[in-house]
Amino acid sequence: MIRGVVLFFIGVFLALVLNLLQIQRNVTLFPPDVIASIFSSAWWVPPCCGTASAVIGLLYPCIDRHLGEPHKFKREWSSVMRCVAVFVGINHASAKVDFDNNIQLSLTLAALSIGLWWTFDRSRSGFGLGVGIAFLATVVTQLLVYNGVYQYTSPDFLYVRSWLPCIFFAGGITMGNIGRQLAMVS
Repeated sequence: MIRGVVLFFIGVFLALVLNLLQIQRNVTLFPPDVIASIFSSAWWVPPCCGTASAVIGLLYPCIDRHLGEPHKFKREWSSVMRCVAVFVGINHASAKVDFDNNIQLSLTLAALSIGLWWTFDRSRSGFGLGVGIAFLATVVTQLLVYNGVYQYTSPDFLYVRSWLPCIFFAGGITMGNIGRQLAMVS
């Protein structure tokens, strides 16, 4: 229970910080009345990200136990904090780094995301969960944008940006690593 609450608040904090970066660069647009709400974010974004973070962070150790493959690679808090820093950097790059086209940006972010997995996880279950999370989160985001909840300034992958699955993959790996580390502590 305590791990879930901690993961929830980590997810809320990261959502607020990372969403602010996206809004500042006009990558994500919310209706004007939404921008006036708390922390310049849609009110529902932080709780949704917090809930997803809690589910993901609790799921990773459970899957590890279920598969009988305890995660032993780089299991210390300094590694987890470096993983968080790389994830924030990947997200920041999606908003700040200008490329000639979105394909270059998407391929670069895909390589960085897989590099994040290789550097901080290296488990088959982590890779599989990361891909599953990226797919599911992208579909949910597509539905939200399709229904007018918010929009992207230059969608190039149906209704969203083509690099979005890379961000979700890296976020899944990051929250999974936090969840695994918290499971070791408790």
